Parts: sequence; structure tokens; C-alpha cells
Amino acid sequence: MNRLWSPWRSEYIASTEERDAGECFLCKCASSTEFNTDNLVVAMYEHTFVVLNRYPYNAGHLLVAPREHQGDLIALRQEQAHELIDVLKLSLRITQDVLSPHGCNVGANLGRVAGAGVPNHLHLHTVPRWSGDTNFMPTIADTKVVSESMNELWQKFRDAFNGARIE
Repeated sequence: MNRLWSPWRSEYIASTEERDAGECFLCKCASSTEFNTDNLVVAMYEHTFVVLNRYPYNAGHLLVAPREHQGDLIALRQEQAHELIDVLKLSLRITQDVLSPHGCNVGANLGRVAGAGVPNHLHLHTVPRWSGDTNFMPTIADTKVVSESMNELWQKFRDAFNGARIE
């Protein structure tokens, strides 16, 4: 059996116990009245919000989530589900405007066995991708290079979401 070691993820893995023991960080974000680099919330809507992923796979990795603590996509009310997809589309458009990626991964991990770090609060991931963003660093040096600081990214996304309209 081959093993690929990625100790750079240990901070995230170790934080699982904290997330399980404490308040849902997405609920904390959803109840935020301020947008700042501490909570990384960039936009808030009636049923949905957008936050930068604190443990990104790439610069600009966003989470789009319902404000309600709900882990089941099927259980979302129609207005929640529609707004979730509309905000996802807006997030992709803004990501394109802000970072000009060559592509973007979009996904959801539904349930802990599917990889959800927060299985009881549904969230969609948008991960910008660039040609060559998978390189030797994670494989050889056990290091993931994220090309911009979280504070700079937060400001760029906050500015872009401020005044942006859902279509």
C-alpha cells in the first residue's frame, strides 16, 4: 500500500474535535453582524452567506452556506435552495472577476463519511483552479502554497460582494 503524507492538514484535522465540541462555526458566521478578517464572512443574504475557507485548498476557496443550521440538502425549503444556488452562481462570477482562475471546482461533502468537516451544517465549496496549481510542493515538500494572505483575499471578496446583486 502506498501512503501519501500531508501533515500540512494536521491543523485542520486537529480542529475537528474543537468543531464537534463547540458551537458550529458556520452558525457563528451566519449570526455575525460584522464582516471582518476574524470571521472571514464576505457576504450575507436572507437565507445564505459566503465565507472564505480558513483552511483553503487554494486562494479564494469560498464556502456558501444556508444561514439555518441544516445538514440535509434535501430538507432545505425551496426558497433556501434557490438562494443557495443563486449565491453559488454569484460567488463563481465574483471569483472569476477577482482572481481570474482558469477553472473552478464546486462541491459538497454530504455527511462525515463523505468528507464533511461540518456534517450538520450544509455548505458548498468553490475552489478556484489555475493551470499548474498542482505542483511539487504538496507532494515533495509536504507544503501547500496559498498564493495570497487571508486578509488580502477577504478584502478583495468583501469589496466585490459589496453591491453585487444576485441575478
